[in-house]
Amino acid sequence: MKNNIAIAQRAMLLVGRGLLGLYFILPGISKITGFADMSEYMEAHGVPFVPVLLLLTIILQIGCGAALAAGWRAQLMAFVLAGLTLLISLFMHDFWGMEEGLQRAHEMQNFIKNMAIMAGLLYVAGVTPATKE
Repeated sequence: MKNNIAIAQRAMLLVGRGLLGLYFILPGISKITGFADMSEYMEAHGVPFVPVLLLLTIILQIGCGAALAAGWRAQLMAFVLAGLTLLISLFMHDFWGMEEGLQRAHEMQNFIKNMAIMAGLLYVAGVTPATKE
């Protein structure tokens, strides 16, 4: 019975890592295909050094997302993606600076969703054994 629980827990961690990885890989790819539009969107939100930070975001989303999904250095990848999620949330979903209305509610919902994803990433970082080097 204990062995079945351990197998189920490992399977859930594998699926969870895969879904979290995919959550970053797909937007990373869409940022490549929509680089100009994303650049404008970031500039509208006052993000500095847009070309450099957008390229770095793409690399982190695709690279760390794929590594997390594959389980390679999952603890580190989850931690890096949690930090990226926090930064994206603070810059791109700044609902606190908006007037009441649908747009503010939408940005607040995205911010809260991202905090939940960040919590999941931190949980993965916390339960995944550290890689021995």
